[in-house]
Amino acid sequence: MRRLAVTALAVLALAGCGTTPEPSGSAPAGVTGKVTVFAAASLTETFTALGKDFEAAHPGTQVTFNFAGSSALAQQIQQGAPADVFASAAPANMQQVTDAVAPVTFVRNQLEIAVPKGNPGHITGLKDFADAGRKIALCAEQVPCGAAAKKVFTATGITAAPDTLEQDVKAALTKVRLGEVDAALVYQTDVKSAGDAVEGIPFAESAQAINDYPIAVLAKAPNSAGARAFVDYVLSDKGRKVLTDAGFAAP
Repeated sequence: MRRLAVTALAVLALAGCGTTPEPSGSAPAGVTGKVTVFAAASLTETFTALGKDFEAAHPGTQVTFNFAGSSALAQQIQQGAPADVFASAAPANMQQVTDAVAPVTFVRNQLEIAVPKGNPGHITGLKDFADAGRKIALCAEQVPCGAAAKKVFTATGITAAPDTLEQDVKAALTKVRLGEVDAALVYQTDVKSAGDAVEGIPFAESAQAINDYPIAVLAKAPNSAGARAFVDYVLSDKGRKVLTDAGFAAP
């Protein structure tokens, strides 16, 4: 009788220490707390929306974003800035981050000419970027949108004459939105996100410089479980729909 009582107590103790199955639709065990995501500026609108959706799907989490040029983000991570996830607008910047774990290409993007509403500079195509009489904005070469622009200009033999070099694509787009330049080279997703504030002019040469966007959990992530869950959410059907609806192409 004594042996049966001891056995019963042991079973109860194990049950108390065991993992109770999660209710359907709840967050997986361990996914909680702050998730810090460093993401390319061109992902601002989509990742902000995905962050809110992720928090709703995983109660107890809080997603914090740092949006900037991919080169600046990579440098910050190299210098020890605490981050859980890095989403870059180009593989080259992801490669700078040595503790990125198994990066996955999740979307692609390509350039488009952005002009102020009404196209006051009468921009017709890429050749106008060589006209010193027009005000032109480009991204700096170390930024993915600037590297893509350089690749296009080299391939077409056009010598661009920019009046300003911006540190991320959103800064270049802002110059157009405010009417400070006649045109800028940005991503097609940025033109779409700007709505009626700017006009877009597609150009065939942009196909020569399509950017792959990789995403990765960082090996030194303060919240590795949350980081993995966020990356999985971005790669899920729901995440991909948000991105493709915004104009990103599937990899």
